[in-house]
Amino acid sequence: MATAPVYDPAMPNGGDSLVVDVNAQYAGLEYHYTYLVFCGFIVWLIIPGIGLLYGGLARRKSSLALLFQSLMVCGVVTFQWMFWGYSLAYSRTGNAFIGDLANFGLKNVMSAPSPGSAVIPEIVFCLYQMLFCACTVQLVIGGSFERGRILPSLVFSFCWATIVYCPIANWTWNANGWLYNLPSLDFAGGGPVHIASGWSALAYAFVLGKRKHTGEPSHGKPHNTTLIFLGTVLIWFGWFGFNGGSALNGSIRAMLAAFNTNTAASFGVLGWTLVDYIRTRGKFSVVGACCGAIAGLVGITPAAGYVSVWIAALIGFLTAVVCASVQDLNKWLHIDEGMDVFKLHGIGGMCGSFFTGIFAQSWVSALDGSSQYPGGIDGNGVQVGKQFAEITAISAYSFTVSCILLYALKYIPGMHLRVTEEGEMMGLDIDQFFDEQIGDWSMYENNLGSTVHGIKGTGATTSSAHSVHQSTEIPMTKEA
Repeated sequence: MATAPVYDPAMPNGGDSLVVDVNAQYAGLEYHYTYLVFCGFIVWLIIPGIGLLYGGLARRKSSLALLFQSLMVCGVVTFQWMFWGYSLAYSRTGNAFIGDLANFGLKNVMSAPSPGSAVIPEIVFCLYQMLFCACTVQLVIGGSFERGRILPSLVFSFCWATIVYCPIANWTWNANGWLYNLPSLDFAGGGPVHIASGWSALAYAFVLGKRKHTGEPSHGKPHNTTLIFLGTVLIWFGWFGFNGGSALNGSIRAMLAAFNTNTAASFGVLGWTLVDYIRTRGKFSVVGACCGAIAGLVGITPAAGYVSVWIAALIGFLTAVVCASVQDLNKWLHIDEGMDVFKLHGIGGMCGSFFTGIFAQSWVSALDGSSQYPGGIDGNGVQVGKQFAEITAISAYSFTVSCILLYALKYIPGMHLRVTEEGEMMGLDIDQFFDEQIGDWSMYENNLGSTVHGIKGTGATTSSAHSVHQSTEIPMTKEA
């Protein structure tokens, strides 16, 4: 059996490729990083998957903006990660709360054994973790839907990744991090990805304020169930890489994590559908089934490499039931977070972290040949308290810092977060884009035509914008 290479501080980049064969240190271990880079490729599919899901959940007049943001967020986060994000999260010389700039600009990030696993070259590890960050930021942006301006949302994305995601990732997954050493158990991102994005999306919606409701029948209703279904399928598929790769090796533990991913999503569908069936007295919902799958995926994320298959089924089912049971959460909180990021990812992530503390099994984590992490079921009841420490710390930090960041941006000239009332009534796609629509132009050209140009050119009143909006809502509602 090949021996894993050892990181050499004298050659932090893994060696000079002009002098030595940097691949030789991984001889016999290539399958580990080949598997992980494939997982990274399919994790990328989650990014457009979220865009399609959000685009279907939004009304048609604001759907294009969410597809656009999925690609723009990928671009912004890639720059942020290469610039200093990776170093702030994973540098070896950071402290318990945040990394330093030892890897600024990806300095020395190449062929050396990675901080996460000695059998993975650091450049592969960097790519894989960058995609986690991009997915998380895309979830957060859901808090701005139908009323948030795109340019400030992209500035916020860069800043949020820097001062919220990177520190929390450092706490959780960096060997110097305080949660890592507590330890809290988080296999694939229940805290940094789901809890953080859920609370931050709630903060975004809170700072923006509620959408204007002018009585149109499509308010609060998804416009395209097909897009929702396609987005969910891509997210589900990408999650095999999200959880399956988080062992950072090609061990049996990684294979079990992939199996648990599908199991929890499937039982999540069953759980949410059951709640819907009882609530509606015998009716079904495609959107509900898709939400159930995502709730199951969220719930199993922190637990995927710690629990057996039937416990994964239980976690997926219970998480979906809990999330489906708080259907009126936005009304209780008086916050218009219409994409349900907090309900699915915030509450689902907290449930998953809590269940991990209860159900983690030592024999499961030992499937990678080196780890043993018992939970309450193995007699380590204190682990539940450690999971609560993770939940409360990440929830408080992500919500508070996100609010501060958004309020700061709000008062910077040119960075006002919300579109005008006219723009909101017409929809983000008309207000923020030129000459593009989510569907067939023929549904719009007769209704909008010169009227829209007149509004933009003359600064028409709210009532005139409202009349245009009403004329476009009718065909959209019929099509939906």
